[in-house]
Amino acid sequence: MTLSPSATADHIYATGLRNQWHAVVPSHFVAPGAMRKVTALGEQWLLFRRPDGALSMLADRCPHRGAPLSLGKHLGDRVACWYHGVEVETDGTVSSVPGLPGCSLEGKKLVTSLPVREVAGAILAYFGDEEHPEPAALTLPEPLTDPEVDAFLCYAEWDAPWRYAVENLLDPMHGAFLHHDSHTMFDGDTTAKFRIQETGRGYFFEKTDQRGVNFDWVELCRTGVDWVDLSIPYPPSAGPGGPFGIVGMVCPVDEQRTGVFFWRYRRVEDWQRASWRFLYRTLIEKRHWEVLEQDRLMLEAMPSDADQRENLYQHDLGVVRLRRLYRAAAEAQSAAGA
Repeated sequence: MTLSPSATADHIYATGLRNQWHAVVPSHFVAPGAMRKVTALGEQWLLFRRPDGALSMLADRCPHRGAPLSLGKHLGDRVACWYHGVEVETDGTVSSVPGLPGCSLEGKKLVTSLPVREVAGAILAYFGDEEHPEPAALTLPEPLTDPEVDAFLCYAEWDAPWRYAVENLLDPMHGAFLHHDSHTMFDGDTTAKFRIQETGRGYFFEKTDQRGVNFDWVELCRTGVDWVDLSIPYPPSAGPGGPFGIVGMVCPVDEQRTGVFFWRYRRVEDWQRASWRFLYRTLIEKRHWEVLEQDRLMLEAMPSDADQRENLYQHDLGVVRLRRLYRAAAEAQSAAGA
């Protein structure tokens, strides 16, 4: 279930880069003592949580006949395949073959098990290839680890390629048009000039002539997991706290479906935190979903070859930079496995 040595650059580009961490689904999707089938990077996986809360992620494929383990039985610390009862531990080791005790399968690690971490309500997994099975170093987004920052996770799945979802975030100018009627992005100029500023972990794409008015800047960060950070000004009616920030990640489900993760955050302390949380749940969250729905409608309506029939201009520098970066990474990963 690792990346095939013969995987083409086009396949990797379409289904997601390997040798890095990806957000998969929210943590609450898998309760203690439960398991859940998921698709990520074009492959089928089983998320398995023991009764004590410990989480594992296995290839959803019994090593005996290839039946889906997700149809099997949760046995606390292992899963039993429904087809012939073969039992697989959370690290992918076959612990028992009930039909033939002492079978040569027993004791062998025959099922891929991915390294996982749970961060701010989301499950992250490391997807390596045969040359890079050990997880890459992971530095988490600062807003998700800072105790003075309070964040809410929003998750949705869109019928659009994962690249389109990332490109949408690297396109600040769409906020002034697509989201013009929202409660936060109604203000500011509808013309702008942009620039790219390289950083040690990615790059900023920002307006040169406007700051703190609309969706005016975004930073792409590559820290073992790819994520974006951006800030949108808030009106006084949104309550106390600093600017409204978003940390965004995407999960390539398959070539045409994407899981999107948005942590909406503010820097708030003491009584301000309770006030912010109350306002968010009672008023602001609904408005944020309305903005996300506008993005979903636009991206899902775009043809699958939209990025092959374009006429780009200066506002698209961030998107062009992103495509070059991801295409080069896909080609390098394909060449390494050739």
